[in-house]
Amino acid sequence: MILLACAVGGAVATSYAVGTQVSLSDFRGVALTLVGFLAVYLYAIVIFRLFLWAFPLRPGEIPAGSRQEFVYHVYLLFFLILFYPVMRSGFVPVPLMRIVYLGLGAKLGANTYISGIVLDPGFITLGDNTLVGQYALLVPHVIEGAKLAHHPIRVGSNVTIGAGAIVLSGVTIGDDAIVSTGAVVIKGAQIGRGEIWGGVPARLIGHKGSDTPPGSSPPV
Repeated sequence: MILLACAVGGAVATSYAVGTQVSLSDFRGVALTLVGFLAVYLYAIVIFRLFLWAFPLRPGEIPAGSRQEFVYHVYLLFFLILFYPVMRSGFVPVPLMRIVYLGLGAKLGANTYISGIVLDPGFITLGDNTLVGQYALLVPHVIEGAKLAHHPIRVGSNVTIGAGAIVLSGVTIGDDAIVSTGAVVIKGAQIGRGEIWGGVPARLIGHKGSDTPPGSSPPV
């Protein structure tokens, strides 16, 4: 709540400063509301990154009752209140969501865009020219009963993750790979270069550029 109050307080101060310095005529109310809304998220991203700089989340299991558990609870609540609704709404254009994810700590290569939802962006790395389809979900955390952990997800370049696919913690996806629409890639799976995975749970179903199913003999 302290972090949230700082973001809202900064946005109110910014809106007041804009209102006193700029003549907005008949659109004053609308303009100041828009400025305040944008300012809340700009300040929130800055506060979010400063918090994680001061109290970094580390990969691996988080022991119960530890300082890391406290940090994660604060981080998660702030994330769910402010950022998750924006990600889930689909209202923000994809090019702008790239900026949001970069601001939240995701490592995105050139010309890489996310139309889905990335949880715990600081544990996500995507290479160049990679696309995450609409409503796809990348989940680098593990919550199993009392167990809580983070395992980074690493995705190469020229990768396509289809709409509605789910990629769980610890997954590595090589360059030029494809995860089919609706696939569920289980924890720790390793997808090789150029491989095509699909199904629930996801498995190897082909190779990019080849019509030969895995396990069958190539045509003579």
